[in-house]
Amino acid sequence: MLQNIDINKMNQLMEENEDARQIISQLLKNHHTTVSMIAHEIRNPLTLISSSLQIMESQHPEVREFYNWNQTMEDVNFMCCLLNELSSFNNSNTLHHSVFSIEKLLKNIAVSFAISLDASDCRIEFSSEIMAGMGDFTGDKVKLEQVILNLLQNAKDAVGEQGTIRLTANRTEDHILICCQDDGCGIPEDKIDTIFDPFVTYKENGTGLGLSSAKQIIAAHGGNISVKSAPEKGTSFTVVLPI
Repeated sequence: MLQNIDINKMNQLMEENEDARQIISQLLKNHHTTVSMIAHEIRNPLTLISSSLQIMESQHPEVREFYNWNQTMEDVNFMCCLLNELSSFNNSNTLHHSVFSIEKLLKNIAVSFAISLDASDCRIEFSSEIMAGMGDFTGDKVKLEQVILNLLQNAKDAVGEQGTIRLTANRTEDHILICCQDDGCGIPEDKIDTIFDPFVTYKENGTGLGLSSAKQIIAAHGGNISVKSAPEKGTSFTVVLPI
């Protein structure tokens, strides 16, 4: 997997040399194609295995009592999740643009997240403040929704069974600013610089691709995502998108 330092060096070469730009562009294209093919070829048989195990469990409920059965099911589900997130990460630079109401998108996300919290019967207090009249935005609606939901889910994981989460959004003359705050466990100072790196995770059963994908998606929109955090005090992610 390409690291940030590699990407920075490649970008510099592409700016300085036209021949290098063409060669690197083709190499990146081949790289993305290869990753997609590998993920696809693994996902198909793994999906069949997962389906077979679910049918087996349905037809023979007693297998749930077998030693390591639950762990096996969790491992298979994790692998399926990892492949899905790898595919998403691999394609996070590819945007499908449309014009949509950013205000409506964010309000719909807030409502859906609030419903999910109610369904989970936890004691998390969620609030949102979405500026009215934010106007239309041109971007990839699906991928932006993916980013915001990822930030909200991370906030939920951080606060556990009880805490507060707040989603805010407003528009300046030339930017959309979206902030997701929580009062959860926070991120240690020695780890905060690596949370956007691929396959780096400090969550149990995390894939380490969610924030990496979010960063790439926001960068593909010409924006940036930043984080501020303090252990046991909470975390704040801020997304800035140019209009």
